[in-house]
Amino acid sequence: MNQKISAKIHWKNQLDDFFIKGKYRRTHSWELESGSQLKASSSIHIVPIPYSNPEFIDPEEAFVCSIASCHMLFFLSIAAKKRIDVLQYDDSPIAILSKNHSKKVAVTKIILNPKVVTREETSKETLENIHELAHQSCFIANSINSKIHINHQ
Repeated sequence: MNQKISAKIHWKNQLDDFFIKGKYRRTHSWELESGSQLKASSSIHIVPIPYSNPEFIDPEEAFVCSIASCHMLFFLSIAAKKRIDVLQYDDSPIAILSKNHSKKVAVTKIILNPKVVTREETSKETLENIHELAHQSCFIANSINSKIHINHQ
């Protein structure tokens, strides 16, 4: 399968002092193939306000959400094929930034904390099995080096 996925990123200088070290705004926009637009910024944990905007999504948040979302979508697909009626799925994913083996700052660990509610009681072992299958199937998880841990509820 060869499928191209594209987006557009747009940033424009909003200040007159771009050449002063670090004194420029990191806010920008993402335009997706669907036409949806998102306001994005660097993380306020990395670049302080006013150069970052805490109301906008940052790349690290997008990264951890994309992994959690991919996992959830495969989980739901597998559960549906197994005829398990999922009523609700919630997650509070966490990305851990630290230095990797090359001493570079990286997302070194991702923790998924899915909570699944099914119509009929489903064994913990069955849900864990579906989570493992979802993890193995997730395109994004298969594309990264970060460790992904799933806290089964």
